[in-house]
Amino acid sequence: MIRAIAAAVGTLALSACSPGKAALPVGGTAPDFTTQASLAGKPFPFHLADALKKGPVVLYFYPAAFTSGCTVEAHDFAEASDQFHALGATVIGVSGDDIDKLNRFSVSECRNKFAVASADGKLISEYKVKLPVVARSNRTSYVIAPDGKVIFAYSALDPAGHVEKTMAAVKAWQAAHPAG
Repeated sequence: MIRAIAAAVGTLALSACSPGKAALPVGGTAPDFTTQASLAGKPFPFHLADALKKGPVVLYFYPAAFTSGCTVEAHDFAEASDQFHALGATVIGVSGDDIDKLNRFSVSECRNKFAVASADGKLISEYKVKLPVVARSNRTSYVIAPDGKVIFAYSALDPAGHVEKTMAAVKAWQAAHPAG
């Protein structure tokens, strides 16, 4: 009985993380929010609307700092952060972790390259990324255009592909909106 319950929970969690099941629809409006974030171990208030004034935002939700997949994903985004910046995009990771844990994560795993923010249950719910059964967010990446519209959404438990897919979406947006 316990094995059957564990298998069902695992199946639900994996199905919620499969590609193509991102909760916010492309073309929909991303909910605005303000929360505590950390960059290079220093906390600051993050407001999505302010970040969008600078260009597109890559907003990626991940389950928990210092877990294996989330660490891999943070390293991948850190390595690509200069490319995102050159395209005018802001990268911010979001999890349900507290700011003290994110201060450490932003230094060691994000390598001081991009900010990570703390999400409460309301924010996780608004972005429709809550994993079933457990109180954590799914691994879901969004690209949000400066007008607040979702232009890309991707959910997958595996961290591989999130950077490449969000980078491609930012490049496509940039090509359609040349500066000047």
